[in-house]
Amino acid sequence: MTPTLLTSKLTVPAPPAELVPRPRLHARLDAGVRAPLTLLGAPAGWGKTVLLSSWLRTGAAGWPVAWLSLEPGDGGERFWRYLHAALSSCGIPLAEVTEGEADPARFADTLARLPMPVVLVLDDLDQVGDGGVPDGLDFLLRHAAGRLRLVVAARADPPLALHRWRLRGELTELRADDLSFTVAETGELLTRHGLAAAHAGELHTRTEGWPAGARLAALSMLEAGDPAWFLPGFTGDDARVADYLRDEVLAGQPAQIRDVLLATSILGQVCAGLVEALTGRSDGERILAELDRSGAFVTRLAARPGWRRYHRLFAELLRAELRRQAPDQIPELHRRACGWLAAAGRPLDALRHALAAADFDRATGVLAEHWPDLIRHGHHEPPPAPAPAPPAGAVRADPELALAYAVDRLDRRDLTGAAGLLDLADEHRHRVPADRRARFAGILTALRLWQAELRGEPQGGRLLALRPPDGAAAIALTAVGTARLAEGALAAAQGALAEAQARADRAATPPPTPASHPDLSCPRLAGAGPLAFARALRGELRAAQHAARTALGGHTCAASAHCAYAHLALAVVDIEWDRLAEAEANLARIGDPGDPLLCAWVALVRARLLGERGEVAAGQEALRAARQPPGDWRPTRYLADCFAVAEAELRIRAGDTQTARRLLPALPATQAGPAEPAEPAGAVCLAHAHLRDGDPEAAIAALPDWAGPTAGALPLRVRLDAGLVEALAAGRLGEARRSRDAVEQVLRLAEPDGFRRPFTRDDPPVRQLLLDHLDSGTAYWSFLTELLSATTAQAPPARPERGTGELLTDRELAVLRYLPSMLSNVEIATSLCLSVNTVKTHVRHIYRKLDATRRREAVRRARELHLI
Repeated sequence: MTPTLLTSKLTVPAPPAELVPRPRLHARLDAGVRAPLTLLGAPAGWGKTVLLSSWLRTGAAGWPVAWLSLEPGDGGERFWRYLHAALSSCGIPLAEVTEGEADPARFADTLARLPMPVVLVLDDLDQVGDGGVPDGLDFLLRHAAGRLRLVVAARADPPLALHRWRLRGELTELRADDLSFTVAETGELLTRHGLAAAHAGELHTRTEGWPAGARLAALSMLEAGDPAWFLPGFTGDDARVADYLRDEVLAGQPAQIRDVLLATSILGQVCAGLVEALTGRSDGERILAELDRSGAFVTRLAARPGWRRYHRLFAELLRAELRRQAPDQIPELHRRACGWLAAAGRPLDALRHALAAADFDRATGVLAEHWPDLIRHGHHEPPPAPAPAPPAGAVRADPELALAYAVDRLDRRDLTGAAGLLDLADEHRHRVPADRRARFAGILTALRLWQAELRGEPQGGRLLALRPPDGAAAIALTAVGTARLAEGALAAAQGALAEAQARADRAATPPPTPASHPDLSCPRLAGAGPLAFARALRGELRAAQHAARTALGGHTCAASAHCAYAHLALAVVDIEWDRLAEAEANLARIGDPGDPLLCAWVALVRARLLGERGEVAAGQEALRAARQPPGDWRPTRYLADCFAVAEAELRIRAGDTQTARRLLPALPATQAGPAEPAEPAGAVCLAHAHLRDGDPEAAIAALPDWAGPTAGALPLRVRLDAGLVEALAAGRLGEARRSRDAVEQVLRLAEPDGFRRPFTRDDPPVRQLLLDHLDSGTAYWSFLTELLSATTAQAPPARPERGTGELLTDRELAVLRYLPSMLSNVEIATSLCLSVNTVKTHVRHIYRKLDATRRREAVRRARELHLI
């Protein structure tokens, strides 16, 4: 007997009554079906079916549409019978294909003869366990002569040959990040449920844009009657959310995956090593890869390769399940996490897990061994829940335990709790053994400094006026210097860090060995890396290199954060000395810095390096990832300005000067005070944009005072870049003497520390500027000839003409640089702030001028011509 086909599986589902319009995603789907394959890949409740049904009901596809909802058991012959019925239902003639015939070749041949494409939507394709179905669909796509446009919705990536279509640029992907509600869409959902949109921001934060979570919360808010009361307590163990996640996500996971999810739920973030440490398994990488494929609420951290985090509501559900199923295992899980994290150079996280396990000896041990790294600005993501309040008797008996709890409370911005703990530690400091009192004083001083900063009090002055011991003062000054560095006050940062080194040297007289006196050597090593980085940012390249090597030479006692600053300093030096491979190697040695502040610095240096290599899209991705740090960490105003300038520089390299100019005016006006804001770098960037647009007068007008009596406060790279822009602009205006004077001044500034990259960039006008200057005479003939020799080796060949003989315009070059990536035309348009039609027009012109018919051919030809 032939099984009955259910009409409901062939019918486009009706969207919900409270449908939130999503035109931005409809546009992505419109563009996607112009290519063979579109994939909506996201976990349960991310609105895949609702989006597709609302899109199709607007008639947006423009071609016949066949819909098929799938579920377990729909494999084999049953799938092909349903496919036959779905295509027939939208008017596709299938006379040559027998119903139930599982022959992809017959389907493909029939589709290839159609006068227009047909859109086939397969909802929940991952539910089909028959591996022959994806193989058959791949065959259909390859042999249907472009007449099949497949749209797949799945919780886990189906085993289609996605890599093949992705490499061809014929795959459109909408992932959870794309499908997430924006704050505005969350507000629209609340409005359609009769609730105030004023709560949209908080609801969006709690649901992380998860559409189903927002809908479930809206229903619970209606029942509660008071959203302001309900939202603060809305978590993953809310009855509606918990039921949904248990049934739709957790229940579908194999037993071993559920065990891993529960065990690792105590973590804010997870990696393979932690999976193995907490579960005793030896296949952490395989388990995480399975989680990536399974449709669980697991997100890769772009800024930290190999690490994942759980969706906030899902993590809360997992922790509730762990407390219900195995409460006695929780302390041991925390102890295992503490041991692994301490060994991995993440002492703050290790300390918190020790406190959560109430393992006080382990907590004070972490504090004693890693205290210089714990006392710094910018920390890892807080764990899921604060450590329980410390027993009063325990912290009175052990003042060092009070300091351990104070670290956690300060990082959580719990100033009241931290103040009580610090006062308690100070009151009972006489109980600290004599051999540990110097270390105790250093930690207490640094924590008081941190407390003062969080309160907005002057940083360091009052505490340092108390004349603490030199070792304690060194740690306090290192904290001050690192904070000043993040604020952009480079000179002040360098001064504080240099003083920290001097005080640490005095504390370590006579010089100890790290093994015998680690507490005295660590203060010096803690500040050496940040000092090297401050010098590199200011342009003191040789001094920065020496300081960084000194810091890394004593790495036996240095925490990973301080080694990271040293490697960052070397990467900056390498870039300025035009040693890009060495710079990349130093960035690679940093690994996972963990600290959001360090992640920001690494992203800025990496974006600069990628920009110098011409890898604009990769540079923009590095910036984007660092702008979305975990937890509640936010960059300082200076760092936010640096991000804006870095993105603008990348835009200019891509030829998109219009967007670059839009980014730069957003920088706030220069403020009075000790900080050295990023505006001078932004002004130079703006001047460069004007120069690229052929407006040398505007370029000169935008430049900061780079050669005057107060210019010494500017970072040296800013002065060099400004001088070269002025020289180029003056030359175009016919002001030859002004141009020569600017070049000579730039050479005078660059020669002592050996700056090369400002001159050796792939920028022919700079090389010609140097050639002209050599002919006119210079006091820096040796340095100039060395630079010219380097630019000769790097200068690209002239662009040969082909086809029409036309060269690409700047905007066409901007689009061309995105073609080697996997980005679709829609994504390129979004990145360049252009319309999709404009990008398509540029692509057509690129193909014509390069004698190409396909994207891959255009990229190959462009590389032959050294255009990319």
